[in-house]
Amino acid sequence: MTGESAGLAWPSSPPPPAEDGWTWELAHVSELPKVRSQLRRGLAAESAGDQEAADLDEAVVLAFDEMASNALRHGGGGVQARVRRTPDAWLIEVRDANAQQPPQPAVGRDPSQGGLGLYLIAEMAHAHGWHSADGHKSVWALLPRR
Repeated sequence: MTGESAGLAWPSSPPPPAEDGWTWELAHVSELPKVRSQLRRGLAAESAGDQEAADLDEAVVLAFDEMASNALRHGGGGVQARVRRTPDAWLIEVRDANAQQPPQPAVGRDPSQGGLGLYLIAEMAHAHGWHSADGHKSVWALLPRR
């Protein structure tokens, strides 16, 4: 975690380079339980029973779910979600068709109404950001891995 408070806006920058990992094309939030299960299995295989890694992996699943559900609810379709490896982190990147709309953390909303996922992800992440390219918006976060 960065230890810094998440700002109101995510910074605009492309993600760092990462190795191949897992990719999903998503059309509806009803697909997320199956995808979370697939991601958990893949991360568990990478962790090889290491309990510290397993705890970090659960944060990756949470961040992935928040980012993917935001894209599916607010991103205008064409959602692609990826989890890839960097030397010390997992890169979660979610792309949608709403290229002109940056990620918008909830402001002034009662926490019971939701909308705090982007703040949570920013607090858990080594780095986070978004960028537009080829008519798509890409929102990304780097979460630690063991």
